[in-house]
Amino acid sequence: MTRPRKQIHLAAHFPGVNNTTVWSDPASGSHIEFDSFTRFAQDAERGKFDFLFLAEGLRLREQNGQIYDLDVVGRPDTFTVLTALAAVTERIGLTGTINSTFNEPFDVARQFASLDHLSGGRAAWNVVTSWDSFTGENFRRGGYLAEEDRYDRARAFLSAVETLWESWHDGDLVADRDAGRFLAAGDVGSYAVHNRFFDIEGRFTVPRTPQGRPVIFQAGDSDQGREFAAADADAIFSRHAVGDDGRAFYRDVKDRLAKYGRDRDDLLILPAATFVVGDTEADAEELSREIRLAQVSPATAVRLIEQLWNTALPDFDPDGPFPTFDPVGGESTVSQGRASVRMFGRSAQELADEWREVAAADGLTARETVAVTLGRHAFVGTAESVATQIDDAVQSDVADGYILVPHITPGGLAPFVDTVVPILQERGVFRTEYSGTTLRDHLGLGPADERRAAAS
Repeated sequence: MTRPRKQIHLAAHFPGVNNTTVWSDPASGSHIEFDSFTRFAQDAERGKFDFLFLAEGLRLREQNGQIYDLDVVGRPDTFTVLTALAAVTERIGLTGTINSTFNEPFDVARQFASLDHLSGGRAAWNVVTSWDSFTGENFRRGGYLAEEDRYDRARAFLSAVETLWESWHDGDLVADRDAGRFLAAGDVGSYAVHNRFFDIEGRFTVPRTPQGRPVIFQAGDSDQGREFAAADADAIFSRHAVGDDGRAFYRDVKDRLAKYGRDRDDLLILPAATFVVGDTEADAEELSREIRLAQVSPATAVRLIEQLWNTALPDFDPDGPFPTFDPVGGESTVSQGRASVRMFGRSAQELADEWREVAAADGLTARETVAVTLGRHAFVGTAESVATQIDDAVQSDVADGYILVPHITPGGLAPFVDTVVPILQERGVFRTEYSGTTLRDHLGLGPADERRAAAS
């Protein structure tokens, strides 16, 4: 029996300043002014995307003891931006990354419940963890959390937040003017959470939300992160965007769902992906090469090589060969706020060896090699071929859809919306209109209560 063609899910990530964004391009706008967020969100909504995605930065990252201004910097507060966007959009979902290590359940539950109310049921929380003591210095508890405890706290945190959300029920608000009765009963919002990480009880302040509870995302590639997603999340944000690597991740995470009593459709796999659209295949390939070199400027190349080699290279020429010595082992002494080895996804020595081999084989400089190996775009081609690549990937279970990251903000999403989306719509694999009003509707997820009841 032939399987029906899957409907593609699309989302848009406003990346802020980092080494994906070419912020210095004359076509780029502000990464802080609200007009940029508005334009980006409205382009995504015009394209009928499922949701807009914002990450967060809890500390300015540093390298060699100085602020690393080629990474995430100057990012406005996620909740403030998403709440403001709720007022200038109508249907698109609003997804924000909020850390479960450096926040408190009551605050996060109240903020997301409020966003869900103010947006009419469009809120989603991307639950992330951290054990980074450098970032923790901005918070009362500092870097107190051991790495092995971060997902235990995250699961306890999420469970506490859901307890708070579920402390209100449908029908609790009656607002009977004639009877002078606002609440159905006097015990609404009562909760108690007592476990290893939290000892809280009281009354939650925000009534049950339009979605029952906001959609839950998880972003993490470790075995613990995959288990967390399989047990508790509605969608997972991954970096495995294409080919056999993507299919292996997709199969691995989907196979974990059964042990938690969940169906394979209960968790969506949504990798981040970049794209380049040209008038011809050759134009797109040349544009992709130019963008990669713009993303990996000489200064960025030096910083990335310093992160991998775990040592300062003040006199290093990025237009020459790689350092002749091997990367320095142990914890990073160069970069604060991000872990280079985790970012590169393998050991520093393995990646250094690969970079040297690529440079030798293709006659590339250090910078050119970094641009080629790290700056690869997921989808490159004409609008027709990019649509085909995305459709083929989704139909062959590389992913359920993509969170697209343009290299130009806020205007970089519009060419995709205007050229690729219509082709996907003509093929019948992407919506032409929103069929519902909530993010759960867009993602094809059942009502929160039904899903949780099925999982229990």
